[in-house]
Amino acid sequence: MPEAPRPLIDGPSAWYGPDLEKSAVWRHDLSAVALDEIDAALAHVESGGKPLIDVGRDDFPLPTLGPQLLALRDDLLDGRGFTVLRGLPVDRYDRRQATTIFWGVGAWIGRPRSQNANGHLMGHVCDLGYDLNDPAVRIYQTSERQTFHTDSCDVVALMCLKTAKSGGLSALVSSMTLYNEMARRQPELAAVLFRPFATDRRGEVPAGQKPYFEIPVFNDCEGRLSAIYQRRYIDSARRFDDVPPLSKQEAQALDLFDELTNDPALNLKIAFEPGDMQFVCNHVILHDRTAFEDWPNPADRRHLLRLWLCPEIGRPLPPAYAARYGSTTIGDRGGIHVPGTQLTVPLEPV
Repeated sequence: MPEAPRPLIDGPSAWYGPDLEKSAVWRHDLSAVALDEIDAALAHVESGGKPLIDVGRDDFPLPTLGPQLLALRDDLLDGRGFTVLRGLPVDRYDRRQATTIFWGVGAWIGRPRSQNANGHLMGHVCDLGYDLNDPAVRIYQTSERQTFHTDSCDVVALMCLKTAKSGGLSALVSSMTLYNEMARRQPELAAVLFRPFATDRRGEVPAGQKPYFEIPVFNDCEGRLSAIYQRRYIDSARRFDDVPPLSKQEAQALDLFDELTNDPALNLKIAFEPGDMQFVCNHVILHDRTAFEDWPNPADRRHLLRLWLCPEIGRPLPPAYAARYGSTTIGDRGGIHVPGTQLTVPLEPV
């Protein structure tokens, strides 16, 4: 057998879903004290009159929960790679208040980054009835399954406002475990994923850049392995004349990677509850959402808020990430930036 392209990953980031399914180690239940602090911080922001886009960690004081969030951030970046905060009675708040709470809690993890060409710092994950065959449409705007992928930021956060009638589960898989499994089973295919793949920007093109970027799935930098992946966009990049078809070996490597992401022996599925806040480190975890059936009443339909966050601390990333992240500078990287972008915090889906 050929040798693996790098040593196997050992540590908490290389987990298996069935092991975590039996444990609540990844869940942090908000205490009565924490909920009181959140309410006090919300009142502080509302009384201050500062625009939400200018609200930072110091504007959302959480005397005891804040240090806990910083510890959870450290585990996101250097440990398991994800956590879920549970217990917020989100139905008690109106949309602006819920958005303010999510923004304020997120500020303890990192600074928000633009999620699209419109400069949205707050995303709305819900079915807008769009057609996924449209190159300008992104999967989260439909009710279809997303498939396992990463987002273009260090940490992606979701807050559940409403759940679907059925389906819509959050699914996670460790990309570190994916590497280990590929390296053990077919190391020659694991090595292929260290080569650059053209990936479609889906119409969100920074100044002076091509409509696609090129980056490996697996990236080594200063001894740490990171992954970046969106198979749908790798495939759709073939629509450009200067992007060659995938070779047989490249397709085999990507197919094996996809097969492993979908293996229930590897991944973990989580049923969100209203008020849940999930934080995921994109460098060590891929996330997915199962297809869902929604409620007929628009007011009841599945709706999640989303933040892309850049912590002030983090791992080094290789130069190839700059094509997608805009920069590899720790504390100032990630997000979508195109000419004319103006940053906003929309309270409703647009």
